[in-house]
Amino acid sequence: MESSTRILILGMDSSGRVLQFDRNAAAVLGPDGNGLLGAHLDEVIPGAREPLLEALKAGRERTAMLAVEAASGGLLDAVVTVHPMNGSAPDIAALAVVRVPVPLADRFVDPAVIRRALLDDALPRIGSTLDLEMLARGLMDVLVPHFCNSGALLLLETHLDADEAPDGPDGPQLRRMAIGFDDDDPAWDATFPTGESVVYPAGTPYAQCLSSGEAVLRALGGDGASVLASDLRRPPVGDLLKGASMLLLPITSAAGVLGFFVCTRTVAHRPFDAYDVEIGMEFANRASIFIESARQYSRERATALTLQRSLLPTGLSAPSPVEVHHRYLPGSRLIEVGGDWYESIALPGARVALVVGDVAGHGVKAAVTMGRLRTAIHTLAGLELPPAEALERLDSLMRTLGEREPHFATCAYVVYDAVSGRCEVASAGHLPPLLVPPGAEPEYLPVPPAPPLGVGGDGPIVSREFDVEDGTLLFLYTDGLVENRARDIDDGLARLRGVFGDGAARPLDELCQTALDGVYDDEHRDDIAMLVARLARIPADRHATWELPAEPAAVRRARGLIRDQLNRWGLDDLAHPTMLLASELVTNAIRHAGGRIKLRLVREGGLVCEVFDSADGRPRVRHRDEDGDMVESGRGLHVVGRLASRWGVRRTPEGKVVWCEQALSPPR
Repeated sequence: MESSTRILILGMDSSGRVLQFDRNAAAVLGPDGNGLLGAHLDEVIPGAREPLLEALKAGRERTAMLAVEAASGGLLDAVVTVHPMNGSAPDIAALAVVRVPVPLADRFVDPAVIRRALLDDALPRIGSTLDLEMLARGLMDVLVPHFCNSGALLLLETHLDADEAPDGPDGPQLRRMAIGFDDDDPAWDATFPTGESVVYPAGTPYAQCLSSGEAVLRALGGDGASVLASDLRRPPVGDLLKGASMLLLPITSAAGVLGFFVCTRTVAHRPFDAYDVEIGMEFANRASIFIESARQYSRERATALTLQRSLLPTGLSAPSPVEVHHRYLPGSRLIEVGGDWYESIALPGARVALVVGDVAGHGVKAAVTMGRLRTAIHTLAGLELPPAEALERLDSLMRTLGEREPHFATCAYVVYDAVSGRCEVASAGHLPPLLVPPGAEPEYLPVPPAPPLGVGGDGPIVSREFDVEDGTLLFLYTDGLVENRARDIDDGLARLRGVFGDGAARPLDELCQTALDGVYDDEHRDDIAMLVARLARIPADRHATWELPAEPAAVRRARGLIRDQLNRWGLDDLAHPTMLLASELVTNAIRHAGGRIKLRLVREGGLVCEVFDSADGRPRVRHRDEDGDMVESGRGLHVVGRLASRWGVRRTPEGKVVWCEQALSPPR
């Protein structure tokens, strides 16, 4: 392995005879100066005569790659540049500048070479990365082999992880970020594994460097390496560092000592001295700036990603016949948080709410606003508000948030009923959902337009209802998928339609991947969230619906229908409580609604009993009046609340539905 280059200079006449040379040329090309003086350039560097003649003829420099025989034996690859000379000494017609690699045995001899290789050549280049692990690896590639034979970079765990506990009783804990060595001995990796967390005992050079914040120089001759191996409880250290010269370089910042570099040279090389300490500390001080920047970036990025991942859903729920897949793609590697989100929330009665939204902007602020909207969406879904009314509530929330700082967002909200096969869709400034019926062309749903959330509008948000066939795909997405700086949104929408042209029967994860093809290469893309669902109704034998008259006899008829249906489903153990629940719900509908009543029983996840009526008033459970006495009104719903695992009310275009749910199998 060669670590740097040595420059040799030869002065020649027009015939190529060597008239002058520097000390490096004498050391590398001849055992003494007499061997070079008067020799022809072709004799010293075979093949150099041709570039010499070309340079003299053209009056311009010429460069060639040639092999040079070193005085110590062996061939060295050399870059030979011949410069024609004008106005210099009359006998000197050209200068030959020869760059040859420095052998391993000599690479720590010249301090100027070390300084240039360590501080000027590689350090500015690797300092541009903000990835702490890549930076650590790059710094070790500079130290080894330019400054030492082996080395390591260790950083304090408390500076890497904000949640890391303070120093324990044994001392501060460090993480080995990277190691380097030039002899290809696997024992280095085994003895000093990268990523290891370690505590160094008091009294060792490592602990001294951490506590003092100053460079520590140690000679490990005699039994020094064995003592260090005993302190570290690592026997291989005694052989690896036997007779070595060790230099520890602290890495400091405004936050204190961040860690240190460990540098060692073997007995075959010049040991570290005061000049090496000076160069090494200058390297460590410059490197500390890069490390501190990368460290702060890594912590801020980890915080932002943790926030983003905590805000995005960890699991999607839906009725069993509905298949749902999702994808989220951040805007870039540097900005991995944003305001795009998706939801799939299973609702009682074999229904599901499918939501995709996009808060304007990027970064933590957009992610925080997105988290608030997600929380509100779950609350509104739990209240079973229709999509249009849910978006109106979100719009009100966004206006409140915008009183301090302007915000707006777009959102598409879909509720699918897996019993009836009916969808209700509302949109606030969002791109239209894509519907792909089986065996038909994809179409963008003409949802009534409404302004984005937080902008406000003159009229209410309006929803659209439609029936879908089993196997229909519903695709919700954000604008980052179809729009960028180089492509018009109409072209993106046409491309997306083509992706789903034959997609009704394809796997959903494959469709998501195909939709993203080509998007990864766009460095200036927006965040992307997508949600695709294959819609299907639950089997007909898992639900039953009956029309009942609004008269007292309907209560007894409802109990009989429930008993017979549960017997067919093999759920006789639930017959008695379900009949009691249905009786209370039907009685409540007869007393307060009138007109025809619909009773529906759905077996999906749990056992759901629903009663549809034409009244839009929401029933309430009231236990006592103002005097503290039990009241008659609302007692039926009190019974429902005690027997059912949950119950609720939702509005319909014709009135309302009061429902209750029981678990099919008791929790253990």
